[in-house]
Amino acid sequence: MKSIFRFFVLLVLLGAVVKPALSAGSDRDIIFQTAPFQSLSVGVYDGLFQFASLKAHGDFGLGTLNALDGEMVCVDNAFYQIRQDGKVLPVPDSARTPFAVMTFFDEDQRIEAVNAGSLAELGRIIDRIRPTKNLFYALRIDGTFDYIKVRSVPPQKKPYRPLAEAVKDQAVFEYKEISGTLVGFWAPSFAGKVSVPGYHFHFISTARDSGGHVLDLRFRALNIQMDRCYALFLVTPENGDYFSADLEDRPGSIQSGE
Repeated sequence: MKSIFRFFVLLVLLGAVVKPALSAGSDRDIIFQTAPFQSLSVGVYDGLFQFASLKAHGDFGLGTLNALDGEMVCVDNAFYQIRQDGKVLPVPDSARTPFAVMTFFDEDQRIEAVNAGSLAELGRIIDRIRPTKNLFYALRIDGTFDYIKVRSVPPQKKPYRPLAEAVKDQAVFEYKEISGTLVGFWAPSFAGKVSVPGYHFHFISTARDSGGHVLDLRFRALNIQMDRCYALFLVTPENGDYFSADLEDRPGSIQSGE
């Protein structure tokens, strides 16, 4: 009962404080995050938030699963796990996550017929078009990719290693002429202690048989859909390793090539 009440209070505060500052219908323009990214960086991998509950907070997102067991992608309200062996599985409602970023995706802006020769170039293209660097954005790209390089990580065992150590055992997959969806978020630099600053992309194929955290890519004449998000709703774990974790600044990130 205590946990339920605490969550209810957070929802009331969200409605009382955030909604009046937003336009009508913009309650969907909220990013819901289950933990600060810094906690994942230092090895807090126990999932305390059920996927059944995530469905109430978005139909589009990314993250990981309990014990850092692979990469998670949510697209069109369906959750998928990309394991280290490359297999893609639907995520059951009973599964749990230590870190997930979700929103209800509604296109606010589109960049048409974009050519990108790398993940870094894609970022520069969006940087030029993005109306401000002080909001959060959800990003979706659908189509056939000339090339995409993705990774997934193996499940970890306690005592958990920091993320920078865990990803050294990542499996890397490269695909050519593959159709699918790029699911991504951009967070301002001021949010770096809570979110992944800059761009963070996961990929899922149209056949739902391959995907992962994006390391690099190349594509031609694809449209980028952008959804501006005006609020970040962060839920922190109430117990477990999170309470004793050292969340001071740490080097390393999950960006391209790392």
